[in-house]
Amino acid sequence: MSDPRITSSIFTRGAVDLGALRSTPQPTATPAPAARPAAPTAPTAAPASPSGAVTVIDVTDAGFRADVLERSLTTPVILDFWAEWCQPCKQLSPVLERLAEEGGGSWVLGKVDVDANPGLAQAFQIQSIPMVAAVVGGQPVQGFQGALPEAQVRQYIEAVLKAAGVQSPQHEDPRLAEADDAMMDGDLDAAEAAYKKILNESPADQAAESGLAQVALFRRVQGVDPGAVLSVAAGAPDDVKAQLLAADVEVLSGNAAEAYQRLIKLIRRVFGDDRETVRRHLLSLFTVAGPDDPAVASARRALANALF
Repeated sequence: MSDPRITSSIFTRGAVDLGALRSTPQPTATPAPAARPAAPTAPTAAPASPSGAVTVIDVTDAGFRADVLERSLTTPVILDFWAEWCQPCKQLSPVLERLAEEGGGSWVLGKVDVDANPGLAQAFQIQSIPMVAAVVGGQPVQGFQGALPEAQVRQYIEAVLKAAGVQSPQHEDPRLAEADDAMMDGDLDAAEAAYKKILNESPADQAAESGLAQVALFRRVQGVDPGAVLSVAAGAPDDVKAQLLAADVEVLSGNAAEAYQRLIKLIRRVFGDDRETVRRHLLSLFTVAGPDDPAVASARRALANALF
């Protein structure tokens, strides 16, 4: 997402021209793809689903019709566009693969190496990676760019499954499903109330804590111009308010690691109340991502070094 403002366009269908790929000549016999084995050129290797269902496949220009378009008629396919040289891809891909395993076959993750498959990269108008998109019912569904926090990736997957009419196994708690639906619909008041209700009943619920932190994050960036925010921050490196807003924009643009480093560097330069303000803001961004995000673990260590 290059623009962090909430929008319903995430589910706009037909935004990608797949005509050429639909008509691409296929081999006379296209074997059914199997669960993706470990490969040295991939960012990570996805383990097999306990149920034995296919959860992760490699997608090529030649196999796109059978592996993605035809498969998507019954099972949503979420595409991960990556390359070996892309460092943010190595942050996002393991998250997607783990969530695909958790999904147990309710959706399939298609891995697309953009260097090896220029036809797909062109069809999906890939300008930067990592990029995630989906295909549901033979039609493309808009996705996002950048290595977003796991909590937001989960919400995207939930929304794709909902659009496909698939019951997701990832949410056992219907209260979270209701709260996340409100968030994806842009109803921040309803989402906030739902997350707070969960926390009142279950104070240690990390998913609800993350959701509530996301509500606050979305509120802070509503109506802002991301480019202008980053430009102002670049010209005022010690302006606390400018740097905090720039970090918010970076998180919602899929550059969470950069956002964390921005604030950690700021903490080293400011003191007193300003330092505490920046520290609290950074912790709120950690909550958005969730405790299992590897970028958060690394940033927490850097934060400790900056403080002590």
